[in-house]
Amino acid sequence: MSKNILVTGGAGFIGSHLCDELLRSGYNVRVLDNLSPQVHGSDSKRFPNGNRPSPPDYLNKDAEFIYGDVRNKEVLEGALRGIDAVFHLAAIVGVGQSMYEIESYMSVNNLGTAVLLEALIKKPVEKIVVASSMSIYGEGLYKTTEGKLKVGAMRSLEQLKKGVWELYDSRRGSILRPVPTPESKTPSLSSVYALSKFDQERLCLMIGRAYNIPTVALRFFNVFGTRQSLSNPYTGVLAIFASRYLNNNPPVIFEDGNQMRDFVSVYDVARACRLALEVQKAQGRVFNIGSGHAYKIREVADKMAQVLSKENLEPVIRGKYRVGDIRHCFADISLARSVLGYKPAVSLEEGLVELSGWLSGQIAQDQVDSANSELEKRGLTI
Repeated sequence: MSKNILVTGGAGFIGSHLCDELLRSGYNVRVLDNLSPQVHGSDSKRFPNGNRPSPPDYLNKDAEFIYGDVRNKEVLEGALRGIDAVFHLAAIVGVGQSMYEIESYMSVNNLGTAVLLEALIKKPVEKIVVASSMSIYGEGLYKTTEGKLKVGAMRSLEQLKKGVWELYDSRRGSILRPVPTPESKTPSLSSVYALSKFDQERLCLMIGRAYNIPTVALRFFNVFGTRQSLSNPYTGVLAIFASRYLNNNPPVIFEDGNQMRDFVSVYDVARACRLALEVQKAQGRVFNIGSGHAYKIREVADKMAQVLSKENLEPVIRGKYRVGDIRHCFADISLARSVLGYKPAVSLEEGLVELSGWLSGQIAQDQVDSANSELEKRGLTI
């Protein structure tokens, strides 16, 4: 079994929890992270000792930390010395921002993956596990009123301008019903971020196959939990809501708040990552990692308000569409259950209670309004 593990992006939200999971299971862990200011804050926080970079306090002290960028060949080759397996989590995350910071997203996500894979061709490892995303699906899977699967359903610009949010069966004029989305659904890339994540998983699987390096891709759905950046307005929706509530501002919701997503605990995601490493028959495959449950965004905002005692802050329903957004998508996790033995253990409700305890000791810089203004200025909201 692989014992020495490199986690790129390991000082981040998901990566740090993965480090804990691996260390608990007896692995030796090395982290490579550039401590991006969008995630980790200002230089004074990232470099409290002058020029010497310091990882966040929450990063497990038993993990070896290397400060560096995955695009830097020299640093990367050093990080790979003595490594048996790699978790590739290093990436910029954000649907809206990706539509105008195109170079950054393609550089970090695509070029970073290419540099890593070239290094692994020279020095193969026993396994690669790459973090992909549910965003590659675009819209989730739908059925007609007759129960027939509807593939490739999309919303027109015309209907979005009118505030008609649901997807319709063009033949019958009836609303399509969202159903769990399996890995077999054809990708429909609706943002630069989605394209970059699809490229990451395809590159890893392709090179893994060509050079006989066992590779697994995990498509994460909406991951939530402690340590998620609260000052990054492009991060997960629950962290964005939390940032608003902590600053006594109401959460801002696009469309009508009835769009559905799958929220999965970061603890379950970390366990899924370890299983992908350990299960032999997972190699060469792609797995959805979610909770298997669908929640309306407005419903989730209300649940968070309740645990934070912020019920007085009613969500602002904008009635606008953000370019790159989709209506409904939630996971079919049956493949991960059957192959990996993956079983989500933390419900949204349980996770929110723990999250509220962590949030009580946090300070968040609310940048949601400025981020939304940037999208509007660029014509990326309708």
